[in-house]
Amino acid sequence: MEYLLVHFPRDRRVLVNDEFNGRTEELIELEAGTHTIALGPPYNFTPAFKKIRLVDTSALTPREIDFDLAE
Repeated sequence: MEYLLVHFPRDRRVLVNDEFNGRTEELIELEAGTHTIALGPPYNFTPAFKKIRLVDTSALTPREIDFDLAE
């Protein structure tokens, strides 16, 4: 099991491989491998998505990624 933490200034649902799987600022458990991460609506964030590879994470040291508010 691998762990991901997604940061965004507002509470938002997190899409993993086009399926909702958790929320921002909450630890998300995923299988190891490559995943496409995005946020749910409203679509006022950037970038539109991030493609990441999850390996060698733990609940104490998750992979962390950031999305920013779009202007």
